[in-house]
Amino acid sequence: MKALRNFLNRMKPAFEEGGKLSALRSVFEGFETFLFVPNETSRSGVHIHDSIDSKRTMIVVVVALMPALLFGMYNTGYQHNLATGIAASWGITFLYGFLTVLPKIVVSYVVGLGIEFVSAQIKKEEIQEGFLVSGMLIPMIVPVDTPLWMIAVATAFAVVFAKEVFGGTGYNIFNVALVTRAFLFFAYPAAMSGDKVFVRTADTFGLGAGTPIDGFSGATPLGQIATASKDLIGSFQAVDVLNRPLSTIDMVIGLIPGSIGETSVIAILLGAALLLYTGIASWKTMLSVFVGGAVAAYGFNLIGTTVAMTVSPLEHLVLGGFAFGAVFMATDPVTSARTETGKYIYGFLVGAMAIVIRVLNPGYPEGMMLAILLMNTFAPLIDYFVVDGNVKRRLRRVPVEK
Repeated sequence: MKALRNFLNRMKPAFEEGGKLSALRSVFEGFETFLFVPNETSRSGVHIHDSIDSKRTMIVVVVALMPALLFGMYNTGYQHNLATGIAASWGITFLYGFLTVLPKIVVSYVVGLGIEFVSAQIKKEEIQEGFLVSGMLIPMIVPVDTPLWMIAVATAFAVVFAKEVFGGTGYNIFNVALVTRAFLFFAYPAAMSGDKVFVRTADTFGLGAGTPIDGFSGATPLGQIATASKDLIGSFQAVDVLNRPLSTIDMVIGLIPGSIGETSVIAILLGAALLLYTGIASWKTMLSVFVGGAVAAYGFNLIGTTVAMTVSPLEHLVLGGFAFGAVFMATDPVTSARTETGKYIYGFLVGAMAIVIRVLNPGYPEGMMLAILLMNTFAPLIDYFVVDGNVKRRLRRVPVEK
């Protein structure tokens, strides 16, 4: 690392003011601060100093995403094997998923970071590091069969209109990755509503052919729940692509159809443990999302006029993108509530709203994306009322002399 540091030091003068490559200063600085913690500190306007900068914070979040991403790659190959009748080894199964998911990650980062670099050059500012996380989240929350060009267009739209126009990292009011998903949802609702089974059946990489099996299921568990007949109340059972019943344990482990990074609750909770241990994510927001979802699901259980209303609170929490959204999306420190009391309120409403959308809108059985984006809008208002309430309580405790 010392040799790399010395190499960068020799190159640095060319990128500084007056150097031959000064026009690319922000690009060089972006790579330098990605590799090494800056040795410069703020001289004014700062009241808190920490040993970790925002780039290192983003990298920790990316590391926390790794269990869900790696499991999602394996599950992509596993679902492909089930759908096509292939009997493949663990290594081949993972390799298939890896080769399927990797292009989506590459496209996400190339497009998103490309726009970040251009924007930084135009504004003559440092390259912002917020997309380090968004670039990884985007391929994890889209269906595995989403065309690369769609991901590119949606990513470009989200970075420009949900981030850059607001001022960049730290100023956006909506989660960038969710705006990408929302763009795809509204532009291509038939393919992105969350009810289609996300299984890639084409043998693109020559890792085994296989013949599509009979009885291939065309819906995720949430999609099956949303379209189930009322006659099945009390007897409904979600099935996999082989029409085999899925248990709650299957849903927790995650070997079920779904978006790339959202199926395994165990992998997601491993990432949650790292975020909580490092203090990057708020346990108040995270816990409140699950509590809000459970309360809403239990309330619908008391009514129970459709199959969706009779799904147990536990199954709601482990299906679809609920757990993933609670851990990695709702806790976004930029777009969520920032006051301590506000975090409880914000998280509870996100969880409750996600279940309400799932149960009452069969056309969109997922719900988590819209719930978080909706509450992103209200997060500043929640914080305002929390702060205003605190001020009024203090004024009542301490009489003000006129």
